[in-house]
Amino acid sequence: LLAACLLPTTASLDGRLSLCGQMPSYSIQNCSVDHSKTCLGHPQYQYCAPVVYSGLLVLALGVSSARANLTSFGADQVTDRGEDTTRRFFNWFYWSINIGAVFALLVVAFIQQNISFLVGYLIPVACLGLALLIFLLATPTFVTKPPTGSQVSVMIKLALQSCGCTWLGGNRVRESFPSSRAQPGAPSHEEDLANFRVMTKILPVMLTFIPYWMVYFQMQSTYYLQGLHLRIPSIFQHGQAHASTTQNYMFPDAWLLLANVVVLLALVPLKDRVIDPFLVRWKLLPSALKRMALGMLFGLASILTAGVLERERLQYVHHNQTVSQHIGKDSYVAASLPIWWQIPQYLLIGISELFVSIPGLEFAYSEAPKSMKGVIMGLFFFISGVGSLLGSGLLTLLSLPSHGWMHCPEDYGNINNCHMDYYFFLLAGIQLVTCLLFAWISVHYE
Repeated sequence: LLAACLLPTTASLDGRLSLCGQMPSYSIQNCSVDHSKTCLGHPQYQYCAPVVYSGLLVLALGVSSARANLTSFGADQVTDRGEDTTRRFFNWFYWSINIGAVFALLVVAFIQQNISFLVGYLIPVACLGLALLIFLLATPTFVTKPPTGSQVSVMIKLALQSCGCTWLGGNRVRESFPSSRAQPGAPSHEEDLANFRVMTKILPVMLTFIPYWMVYFQMQSTYYLQGLHLRIPSIFQHGQAHASTTQNYMFPDAWLLLANVVVLLALVPLKDRVIDPFLVRWKLLPSALKRMALGMLFGLASILTAGVLERERLQYVHHNQTVSQHIGKDSYVAASLPIWWQIPQYLLIGISELFVSIPGLEFAYSEAPKSMKGVIMGLFFFISGVGSLLGSGLLTLLSLPSHGWMHCPEDYGNINNCHMDYYFFLLAGIQLVTCLLFAWISVHYE
């Protein structure tokens, strides 16, 4: 909430003056009359950077704390009602997250793009404030567990012991181990050993998620870039040529991210109300690991579909079958191929998310020791961040102008000059190997 309050403050002139101070005088130099707006405007995006990035850091700390604990905390409220109720909780928890995403993309992004960033930032502040108030008022009704100390340090010590790392202080670890009983109710030495064995089983499963997350986060990067360079039909106007504006309103860039969210909103109730009950009735519901293996296959199909579409899109560009379109405040030279051709890849990645993310949360919660549910859930989200980072890093390496495999003569943001299809097919190869490995793990995991 504190980080969210910082954003509307920096969106107003008075707020920037109070938080960032006056714009440095050296940033306003001798500028011609024709370029005065550029000279005056450009530094405004620079001099508040320390404040904005500090706010993003606080936001990251808040989000990481909430993600690591909120999911398992919510499941704790219904765990006494049976496994079926717990599984349904994860379905509707994930559905609720995507309701928030629809509101953010459809409403807040439109207001920020067309009305005011100040108003657009104030809406999340109000929502977070209301959520915090409801949470605090409901506190007496929650099922809570007393703190028993951190298990992370204990797991690290046991890992050092198991690998015989005496040069890292393994002997001292053995001597100091009994002193790790920091709080009443903390697990015994035998429980710690059992927890460590569970960790050694869960960690390889978590690591095989990394290539999947590399594919999944293409929605927010390369799928999005691809959509910007496909023709967006004029669905908001009456016979006008441009797909960017309706009257005085701009088509928000963020709306291109709605496809996956809409797919999930439709599929989660179908899964919860129809598919899962049918499979349970006939005793055909596979384990969480087998559902995740199936979801990874759908992720593979999505990235392959994106690669085929990108190859076709480049053919249109090379034959000068292009249109000029405005999205937000930017202009793009787009292939005349309609953006609806992206629907299959978004549908496939949405189905994969249904079978990977939701059962993944269920798996992390059910397999984690009682004293480590927050840790394992945090590890689940940490792995997703690693996958996103590696995917972005690989894309950057492949798109280097001089040595990049994608043959980009300039920044990969202009994908008309790149072979982004090579990147998609490389990810598909990595995901195929991961699917085979994960299928083997799902069969042999005990």
